[in-house]
Amino acid sequence: MAEYKLLLPSMGEGVMEATIITWLFNEGDNVKEDDSVVEIATDKVDSDVPTPVSGKIVKILKQKDEVAKVGEAIAILEIEGEGTSSEEVKTETPAATPDTETLKTIEEPLQTVAASNVEFSGDLYLSPLVKSIAQQENISETELKSIKGSGLEGRITKEDILAYVANRGNQPAQQAAPVQAVSAPAATVPVSAGDEIIPMDRMRKIIAENMVKAKHIAPHVTSFIETDVTNVVKWRNKNKAIFEKREGEKLTFMPIFVKAIVKAIQDFPMINVSISGDNIIKKKNINIGMATALPDGNLIVPVIKNADQLSLSGLAKAINDLAYRARNKKLRPEDTQGATYTISNVGSFGNLMGTPIIPQPQVAILAIGAIVKKPAVLETADGDVIAIRNLMFMSHSYDHRVVDGSLGGMMLKHVHDYLENWDLNTEI
Repeated sequence: MAEYKLLLPSMGEGVMEATIITWLFNEGDNVKEDDSVVEIATDKVDSDVPTPVSGKIVKILKQKDEVAKVGEAIAILEIEGEGTSSEEVKTETPAATPDTETLKTIEEPLQTVAASNVEFSGDLYLSPLVKSIAQQENISETELKSIKGSGLEGRITKEDILAYVANRGNQPAQQAAPVQAVSAPAATVPVSAGDEIIPMDRMRKIIAENMVKAKHIAPHVTSFIETDVTNVVKWRNKNKAIFEKREGEKLTFMPIFVKAIVKAIQDFPMINVSISGDNIIKKKNINIGMATALPDGNLIVPVIKNADQLSLSGLAKAINDLAYRARNKKLRPEDTQGATYTISNVGSFGNLMGTPIIPQPQVAILAIGAIVKKPAVLETADGDVIAIRNLMFMSHSYDHRVVDGSLGGMMLKHVHDYLENWDLNTEI
């Protein structure tokens, strides 16, 4: 028999470690190839790790709530054959590699990072590993902002910060600027008899932190519009049974809304941007984040990649797939990365409108309200008439640092126009 080391696999750019949530098998259990053996959590998403081989779990190396780094062994399996092997993990060659002594000096303390006085605001995204290195080396936020990241959307990778530390002695000294606290300390609330104390779970803590950072970073402005979606409702009623019979998929309103948003973004591409320091990054791809409520009440935002390249049918399938995998903890870390604009359907809870918070580093988000039948005034050749129509509010929040009222309002109006003038003969 041979020994096989199950390694924590790569989970996308910028994700360097994960927390063990629960093991789905115990030591001594036999597993088959592609069985999900452990649930893990990153700062982005929960997911399962499958085993690429069949065998028996003889040793679990990382227990519940422990943190493992990408490429680190988390379990040992006994498999057919001889010798020792492990799952192959691909790594990128760093552009600038520090010397061996520097690497050793930096990485050894990371196993048990000591408490540090260095704190960072929400203006800069740092993976847990990069943050640990920065704290260990007392690298200020000002210094971090001077590092040109080679990762996704200019993010600082492990190789970037190690290269910076290796050459730090050759850099001109920089004085750390005071960092403004993201929020005031939470008040201590007295507990009365009969009160129930519910500790926040890991995901709720992440959501809370991200929401506070988003409001701290971006000055929010929200515009509202009421849209007559009667044609959209008629079209869906006409096509949903046909589509389900043909594709085996539900046809919801979401692909229609996404289609209208994509067309409006193409009309106003400066909505599809991110801010990096004093630079505006105009994104080439249109990746639509889709806020999704989970069964436990938490929220996650899977991403429809290259939504502008998908047909209505393709959007419907992508949306259904992401929603299903989100609610069943089957999302991969990359499924929640790279959004350039987000939609939130508050109407699914019966709400008429909302004031959504912009996910960073995006600059806008659209909330869709409930579709409600109301009497409305229609202009006809014979004069104005009152008719029963399907009406819906949309709420558009945007970052006033780069999106002014004219741009934010016109973009919303174009989404409104595309939905209100929906062609009943549109093919699906």
